[in-house]
Amino acid sequence: MRREEIIGFIKKHPEVDALVVGAGINGAGAFMDLAANGVKTLLIDRGDFCSGTSATSSHMAHGGIRYLENGEFRLVREAVTERNRMIQNSPHMVKPLPTVIPIFKFWSGLLNAPFKFLNLLDKPAERGALVIKIGLIFYDSFTGKNRTVPAHKFFNRVESLKRYPLLNKEVKYTAEYYDGLMLSPERLNTEIILDAEKDHTNAMALNYVSLDGVDGGQVVLVDEETGEKIKIQTKIIINAAGPWIDSVNQRLGVKSKYILGTKGSHIIVKNPVLKEAIGNREFFFENKDGRIVLLLPFFDKVIIGTSDLPISNPDEAKCSPEEETYFIDLVKRVFPEIPITPDQIVFRFSGVRPLEYQETKTTGQITRDHSIKIDKVNEIEIYSMVGGKWTSYRAFGEQIADKVMQRLEITRKANTSDVRIGGGKNYPASEEKKSLFVKRLAEETGSDLQMVDLLFERYGTVVNEFLSKQQPLGYLKSNKILTVNELRYIAEKEKLVHLDDLLLRRSSIGWLGQVDADSLVEIVDIVGEVLGWNKNKREQEIQRVKEIFRKNHTVEI
Repeated sequence: MRREEIIGFIKKHPEVDALVVGAGINGAGAFMDLAANGVKTLLIDRGDFCSGTSATSSHMAHGGIRYLENGEFRLVREAVTERNRMIQNSPHMVKPLPTVIPIFKFWSGLLNAPFKFLNLLDKPAERGALVIKIGLIFYDSFTGKNRTVPAHKFFNRVESLKRYPLLNKEVKYTAEYYDGLMLSPERLNTEIILDAEKDHTNAMALNYVSLDGVDGGQVVLVDEETGEKIKIQTKIIINAAGPWIDSVNQRLGVKSKYILGTKGSHIIVKNPVLKEAIGNREFFFENKDGRIVLLLPFFDKVIIGTSDLPISNPDEAKCSPEEETYFIDLVKRVFPEIPITPDQIVFRFSGVRPLEYQETKTTGQITRDHSIKIDKVNEIEIYSMVGGKWTSYRAFGEQIADKVMQRLEITRKANTSDVRIGGGKNYPASEEKKSLFVKRLAEETGSDLQMVDLLFERYGTVVNEFLSKQQPLGYLKSNKILTVNELRYIAEKEKLVHLDDLLLRRSSIGWLGQVDADSLVEIVDIVGEVLGWNKNKREQEIQRVKEIFRKNHTVEI
């Protein structure tokens, strides 16, 4: 249903079993599982779907190899299992990612783990080859018999420099293991929500609707677009607001201190030499200050990150000039001959990890595991989803759904472990079958093969829905990246409210520095035609985008 239809429906039928507050990946995972099990569920977010913390990840589906050092074996085992499921269930969005660890020492770091357990370690010693080897053996073992990704390999200095000629000559070894690459986590988040709503009549999702508070036995919502207040009745509220969990609880009358957020920022750079040096591999390594950092392939660009800094107000998260300088400098650790300059930065992003409140000496010692906190207001139970990470969203959603169903006395009837997401449904099982699928689709619709192949890489099998002989494919005149077909489809089917929803969350064009004044005008005209925006509304949306890019990402359009 369209947004207006859902609002009209809940005004007439205000009773739901569960209200999920926050449409990031934790909220989406809970929504998907509850919907599959017949729980009447309403999902809301004060902004667009996946417009908060979940939109600022490092773009990896990973098991968290470094969490082994903290002794978080349960978390790593769960995350590795879920990483494999993401690769299987969302093959159009999550790809196996070869990851390289440059190693500068052999024995160093052997006492990191025992000292951490005794709380005696402020800054760990640099991890050497032996420690990393042991960690990777454990990491591979968690994959079990299901070899979704290959086992790790080690290379000596000569082999490493042969594979990566521009690598720092001081490197003694490189290790290579596999995790998962998410090129568009924001889109995947939205696909999960749209699938849950489309496949189950008991599920409804609304973006740009916030929680105002509780009035007697009713929960008050606010339509952020009109200011109108809407009252509903629910037995359970799932607080999936991430770093805003304590703020949401306060509005509900619950005083909580569940979250200790830390800021993580990244930059995206256009540097062809660096991109060629890393190829299709992530470089995951320890900087000189002990911080674990990364270089990640992102289309024809490279993501560099990340920081881990305490922050009190998640609304103020922004990549600072100091972080930007830090990211530029860290490249020298592994590729000293490749200069990175500020003018190569095309995009900056920053978010707050919703970590559980703990007293620790360093932010790196705060657990990355997740938990469920339970409170009660009047007769409404409130379940706060504290912590969590992108990779374990499905497992966390299943756990919260079990709590809800226990409270509602509903028996689980469905499991989401093998549910394909969005364009991952009916996805070809091999490269050969994929080529045949794309070729057949191009022939049937009379479309250019190269264009169909490009769109298939973006959307998977969903590409079927916006290709036809009646509407031949055509690139934008101002931008030879997006097609008119996909813009019309997204505007009509994917709950767009604002233009930035498209540029930052339904596509990656904004992240890649490929939005300019001309393309903005052409895109808003296509989208505006579908959504019925008049000239004044279209100009407002262009100005809104420019302000968001300037304020949040330090990008001038």
